[in-house]
Amino acid sequence: MVTVAREGVYYKNGQFVPGRSDPAGAAEERKGTMAYAILSAHNTSGDMDRLKLKFDAMASHDITYVGIIQTARASGLRAFPIPYVLTNCHNSLCAVGGTINEDDHLFGLSAAKKYGGEFVPAHQAVIHSYMRERYAAPGKMILGSDSHTRYGAYGTMAIGEGGPELARQLLQKTYDLAYPPVIAVHLTGAPRPGVGPQDVALALVGATFKDGIVKNAVLEFFGPGVASLSMDYRSGIDVMTTETACLSSVWSTDEVTKAHLKTLGRGKEFQAQAPAEGAYYDALVEIRLDEVEPMIALPFHPSNAFTIKEFKANLDDLLHQVDEDTRRQLELTRPVPSLREKIVDGDFVADQGVIAGCSGGTYQNLLRAAELLKGRSTGSGAFWLSCYPGSMPIMQELTRKGCISDLMAAGASVRSCFCGPCFGAGDVPANGAFSIRHSTRNFPNREGSKPGDGQVSYVALMDARSIAATALNGGVLTGADELPEELLVPDRADEPYRYDDSAYKARVYYGVGRPLPDEELKFGPNIADWPQQIPLPENLLLTCCAAIYDPVTTTDELIPSGETSSYRSNPIKLSQFALSRKDPQYVPRAQAIQAEEEKRRRGEPTDALMGREAVSTGLGSFIMALKPGDGSAREQAASCQRVLGGCANLAAEYATKRYRSNVMNWGMLPFIAEDVKDWNLQPGDRLYIPGIKALLEGDGEEISATLIQNGTEKPVTLWLPGMTREERDIVLAGCLINYYAK
Repeated sequence: MVTVAREGVYYKNGQFVPGRSDPAGAAEERKGTMAYAILSAHNTSGDMDRLKLKFDAMASHDITYVGIIQTARASGLRAFPIPYVLTNCHNSLCAVGGTINEDDHLFGLSAAKKYGGEFVPAHQAVIHSYMRERYAAPGKMILGSDSHTRYGAYGTMAIGEGGPELARQLLQKTYDLAYPPVIAVHLTGAPRPGVGPQDVALALVGATFKDGIVKNAVLEFFGPGVASLSMDYRSGIDVMTTETACLSSVWSTDEVTKAHLKTLGRGKEFQAQAPAEGAYYDALVEIRLDEVEPMIALPFHPSNAFTIKEFKANLDDLLHQVDEDTRRQLELTRPVPSLREKIVDGDFVADQGVIAGCSGGTYQNLLRAAELLKGRSTGSGAFWLSCYPGSMPIMQELTRKGCISDLMAAGASVRSCFCGPCFGAGDVPANGAFSIRHSTRNFPNREGSKPGDGQVSYVALMDARSIAATALNGGVLTGADELPEELLVPDRADEPYRYDDSAYKARVYYGVGRPLPDEELKFGPNIADWPQQIPLPENLLLTCCAAIYDPVTTTDELIPSGETSSYRSNPIKLSQFALSRKDPQYVPRAQAIQAEEEKRRRGEPTDALMGREAVSTGLGSFIMALKPGDGSAREQAASCQRVLGGCANLAAEYATKRYRSNVMNWGMLPFIAEDVKDWNLQPGDRLYIPGIKALLEGDGEEISATLIQNGTEKPVTLWLPGMTREERDIVLAGCLINYYAK
């Protein structure tokens, strides 16, 4: 199904030949990859080892664009220098917190007018469906403030990052990184009927994530299997590459790509794209599409993937493991019902199905579901199904073909274009319920439950075809390949599709390149400026306010998604939710240290300094996590710490580049200590770091510090590997806003 070779390879005559043991020796052959061609076309540094990229377009949704524009505005923004699309697909339900969601939407529209942007009103499209339809094309680069910014199926290299990186582009700065590894993903064969893109994606994520094989790399998809896949199918695989922890992705282009762009009215943007003969890759992933089976990713990560057959054959053991993971990961102090209670007469029974968003809500996915459900019923039991088309053009075509009516008649609920089920703001299941979803993530709390209040529910990821098959069986978990063959319609690469963008023409504000400087920004009462941050002092005395020993810590755990998203336009209010589902005492601990730092700055005495010199030694807090930052690109996972007086993260390693960048852009130090797990850090422990300012003013990466723990002191070594000169200057200034203001 999926095999991985970690060694470098050359692609020659349609075959892979083992490469050099020293990849640096393959510098010339690296130029043969599609990624190299795109990166070199967007690099402004003149040095391909140290990239400084400028993008063709950007996109943000209504959880992120207010903070990005406020950051750029504080740093001198006058107009959007490139197309910037503001969609409204996350805080679309204007119920949480009163008027504040719609206040943000009005701010977004006023900003699109003032600075010259594109504004997509709520319920018109989810961010990635819109960008595929309107902007993605071969050879382009797009930056988005959402981790699932992936348009590789169109030949576009797209990257999801935290908001400060988008603010940098708005200020005509660059996106800086070392040249990434490029890994070949070679596709052969063709999927069997009933096997969908989520099945292929979960097989890929399951084979690569846990070992970090493709972390921060570019995945380059090509091979004879690509031709068998429609653009929807390719996009459904591609968007899930985020869950492998890769940096970006890109696919070869062909007649299917060309025809689809023509359907979208952008046929002139097509260009052929494929690896050159002899191209060198840092590793190889091979996917045999004809061997892929219907898959399920059990809680609490897309990499926790099994074939549905394997799951059903080992129900008791696998569900026992999920029970154990639930108690451990959610740190529950009260018992919760075992998922093994959902085994009825040897079958596993789910409570809810959802097909939604940028991964599930494509035309072809919903068409297949409608075909399976047409003339049948999902039943009147506890199981229920909801479907969210990804855009109004998709909704219009499904309506024209009668598919929306077929879904409704079968008992499915059809909703508007909304990302809520992916991050805990829509279709929240009952306590103890199990939801199967064709969406992007099944992290803890992503379904909207609140373990701290005794509410726990679960999400497993599946493909739309198997979700529809399960709905046909009233919730009894069923792989689509278990249905009679005559019910399964093969997925065609040339699936007929008529694109009608009349809804966009009626509602979208198209202002790219036409700023209106006299337009006033509309501020709601929840929209607030970032609190002022001070430059880095000469020395730091930091207090540990949270210590997390999970193998991986997601950004959802650092700042929860769901209803908290409505407060992301107010940094201080949002910060009160930091780590609220992981360590509820983090906020008061951090606030206590922050209060002592404020006393120090006012010249008042404070015992928190432990006798250190008050003028030169700043007080702050830090979080220790073994591997923080998996998942979302949201910068608030870092900025909330900073708002509460955070000065550093301490980790064995960082899960993603984007989270580490967020830490630095918000003025915090991304410390590494490989043996940090052995330190047994606990809240209240302290780190005294003399000379930290001098270290950053130079180019050192290692600093000696003192760990103050249980009344004793011992020397430790901290590392800051790979910080660029600009990243050092940002932390020295106190945050990105200060750096640009300076």
